[in-house]
Amino acid sequence: MTLSLPLDHEAIKTYLPHRYPFLLVDRVTDLAAGDSIQGYKNVSGNEEVFNGHFPGQAIFPGVMICEALAQLSAILGFATSGNRPADGYLYLFAGLDNVKFKRQVVPGDRLELFSKLVSERRGIFRFECRAEVDGQLAATADIVCAERKQGS
Repeated sequence: MTLSLPLDHEAIKTYLPHRYPFLLVDRVTDLAAGDSIQGYKNVSGNEEVFNGHFPGQAIFPGVMICEALAQLSAILGFATSGNRPADGYLYLFAGLDNVKFKRQVVPGDRLELFSKLVSERRGIFRFECRAEVDGQLAATADIVCAERKQGS
């Protein structure tokens, strides 16, 4: 599948049903359907999550890093299958394994996101993911997603 890269905010919204404040991928910079994807999220101090995590010492929550990786993986899955949310399809979290956090992510960081498709079988996609800031590993995770038609 040939796509015009990078995928900007509007193009990403054709692959994901998420919207503000929960759309966590700002740009897709590299994508090879059936193989891998790379993108990023700019972490801004204005994000709602920082009102409570943590006042006086803002740290981007690990669970949000995992969600950003899952969203990036969903774009790769949709690019691989050819399905889209507009056609009634969703990617649902089915598993999260081997999660490790290696450094804090704070406002001003650019969270580089990477996902590699490991396998796909009957709509179940397995991905190896990592997140980096300035070339330093921030997190790793193995993510399992299920592609499902809404109402099925």
